[in-house]
Amino acid sequence: MDAIFPYVYPWLKVGHVVFMVFWLAGLFMLPRQCIYMLDHEPGSAGEAKWADRMGKLRKIILTPSLIIVWVLGLILAFGLNAFTGAGWLHAKITLVVILSGYHGWLVAQTKKMARGERPLSEKTLRMIGEVPGLLLVLIVLLVYVRPF
Repeated sequence: MDAIFPYVYPWLKVGHVVFMVFWLAGLFMLPRQCIYMLDHEPGSAGEAKWADRMGKLRKIILTPSLIIVWVLGLILAFGLNAFTGAGWLHAKITLVVILSGYHGWLVAQTKKMARGERPLSEKTLRMIGEVPGLLLVLIVLLVYVRPF
């Protein structure tokens, strides 16, 4: 792996960033779709349409992107021996773990909504929709500034 890593590194990094963008885009979209679903009565055709859309977003974009981001990110970190003395990387991984937990929690909420439950209000959905953006800012700062 050491011999080919310098050649595959740029491609791994590109894949990591591209799938991170897909993942974050999906995390920005999912709360918005939940808000749209709130306009429809449980059991209605409109609710079923939004439940289907949210399910496709989760299955086609969100979860595959999350997996690819983690796999490529860990390959990059191990390939660069970046775990020793890289406080910024430990902080970044902590934030990505939090973002992954948010992803899981949000998926659980959308599944409840698809069953006709309404666990979150529109105001709450609007507020939690900002979480990925805040974490993204912190993660990008850590990666590019490397403050510690």
